[in-house]
Amino acid sequence: MKTKGLIFTVCICVLISACTQSGRRKPASKNEMPQVNSTTKRSNNFEGKNVIKMRKSGGVYLIPAIVNGSNMDFIFDTGASDITISEVEALFLYRQGTLTEDDFIGAQQYQIADGSISEGSIINLKTVQIGNKVLHNVKASIIHNTSAPLLLGQSALNQFGQITIDYNNSQITLD
Repeated sequence: MKTKGLIFTVCICVLISACTQSGRRKPASKNEMPQVNSTTKRSNNFEGKNVIKMRKSGGVYLIPAIVNGSNMDFIFDTGASDITISEVEALFLYRQGTLTEDDFIGAQQYQIADGSISEGSIINLKTVQIGNKVLHNVKASIIHNTSAPLLLGQSALNQFGQITIDYNNSQITLD
């Protein structure tokens, strides 16, 4: 328990000292949802289609999501093992009161696409809403880099049955 508290304290100190403004997230209003074209009604057991409009930016596709009540745009990345957020987003969620000490699980090292090793903190995101689907208690990583991209990785994607990408219409369907 002492280790968990120490990791949390170190993370918050690093976050506060490294914080810069990011245009990638904002609190979601109660009536605001990512742009969704739902072809069937939402059900509690994730049945039905969930069509989400993607936005191309800098050669990658961004998918809107609501994380612990805050809007964020994630890079769709099937190669990422977890959802990843930067220190900036973690501090934002912490200041909003939606990320707490209890959500910090531990630390882990990651090998990123260029082969380098990065250290991050493992956290629990209480809710991740993608279109009309809400995932609960999703494992995520805070990358200790203020400019790290937000990645929508396997810790969220593997909770959907089938994923279909329509590049012609810039949309993704999660079944």
